[in-house]
Amino acid sequence: MAQKIYYVAGKKHYEITVSRRDREGKRVRKKARLDQYGRPIVSKRIADRVEYILRNKLNDKIKRSSTLTWEKWHEKFIEKIRMQFLESTVITYEGGLRKWSPTRWREKELYKFTRDDVYDLIFNEIGNREDASKNIQRSVLKRIRRIFEMAVEENLLPKNPSLGISVKVPPPKQKVLNSNEATLLLKTAKECNHRFYYHWALALLTGMRNGELYSLRWADIDLDTGLISVTKQWTSKDGLHPTKSNRNRVIPISKDLRGVLTELKVMGPFEERLWPGLKITRKYPVGDPRRKGPHFDDLVLPRLKEWRYGEQAKYLKAFCGQLGIEEVEFHDLRATLITNLLAQGVSLPKVMNIVGHSELSTTNEYLRLSGVDVKKDTVDKLGYRTHDGEKKIVNLFG
Repeated sequence: MAQKIYYVAGKKHYEITVSRRDREGKRVRKKARLDQYGRPIVSKRIADRVEYILRNKLNDKIKRSSTLTWEKWHEKFIEKIRMQFLESTVITYEGGLRKWSPTRWREKELYKFTRDDVYDLIFNEIGNREDASKNIQRSVLKRIRRIFEMAVEENLLPKNPSLGISVKVPPPKQKVLNSNEATLLLKTAKECNHRFYYHWALALLTGMRNGELYSLRWADIDLDTGLISVTKQWTSKDGLHPTKSNRNRVIPISKDLRGVLTELKVMGPFEERLWPGLKITRKYPVGDPRRKGPHFDDLVLPRLKEWRYGEQAKYLKAFCGQLGIEEVEFHDLRATLITNLLAQGVSLPKVMNIVGHSELSTTNEYLRLSGVDVKKDTVDKLGYRTHDGEKKIVNLFG
C-alpha cells in the first residue's frame, strides 16, 4: 500500500494504491485519485480515509472472488518451499500434515479459518487420538502456523489465526551413559566382535551424528595433523548434503580414537554408492543416470545393511539391555560424549566446536546431565576408557 504525492498547478495531491493477493494467489490492485465524493485528494487526512475505504473494498472483492481452500493453498505452499528446504522438511509439510488434517479442513476456504478452528484441531481432534502425542500436537501446530504465516505474507489473510496457541510438551528425558557404562559397552562389544562395535566407538569418541559417520571418508581424516574434517552427512531422505547446522567443523583425534582408526585402516576401506535422497530420485525418471549418487571407495566404517535401514538404535538398545546398563539409542552416544566432556570441565565453547552446535544454549542444556558446573577452562580427558581394558583416558585433545 502506498500514498504517492503529485502536483497539479503547484498544489499537492495524493494518489492511493492498495494491493493484495486473491485466493488464487494473483495480485489485485485498486487505485484512486479522488475521494468518495469525486473530489481530488489534497490532504494526508483525506488520503488515509480513502486508503481505508479502498482496503475494505478490495477485501470485499477478494471475498467474492473464486475461493482458495486450505488444500489449494497447502499445495501452493509446498511448491514455494520445495526450492528452499530439504526434501525431508517438504515431506513433513506435505504427507505428514495431510495425515492430521480432517476433510472439513481441506475443503474450507482459507479466509474463513479462525483461532477456534486451530484450537479445536490441535487439542480436541488430534489431542484425543491414541496415536498422537504432545510432540505431534506441537509439530502439527508449528506447520499449520507457518502455512498461515505465508498466507499473511502473501496478503491472502489479514492475520494468522494460529497465533496465541501453544502446546506445552514435557522436556524429553535424555539418556546418557556414565563413564563406567561407556567403558563396559566398548570393552564387551570389542570382546564379542559385535558388528556395530566400530560404529559405537567412533560415535563415543567423536560425537559425530549418525549421518556424519555414515558418509565419513578417509579423505576427511588427517592422521598427521590429528584432525577429522566434518563437512557432510547422508540420510535416506535427503541423500548426501551439508551437516545439520550447515557448518563445517574439525574434531581432534585422541590416542584412543587413533587406535580405533588404525584398526579400521587395516580392515578397510569400505565402498558404497551413496544414493541421493528423495528430492533427486523424484525429480528424474527411472533409468536417468542423475538418479545415481556418487560411488565412494574410501569409506571409513563397515557398511551394514542394518545401519543403512536405520536399525542402529535398536541394536544398541538391545545390547545395553543385555549388559544391564542404561538402554540408550545411537544418538545418545553423542550426548554421552558431550556430558562426559562437560563433567571433566571442558568449556562450553570448546564442546560446541567439537560437536557442531550452532547455539551455545543447545550445549548448555547438557550441563544438567553432566551433573557439574563448568568452571575449568579446559581439560584433556573424557571419563571413559577404550576397549583394551587398560586404565587409559580417552583424550580428545591429543
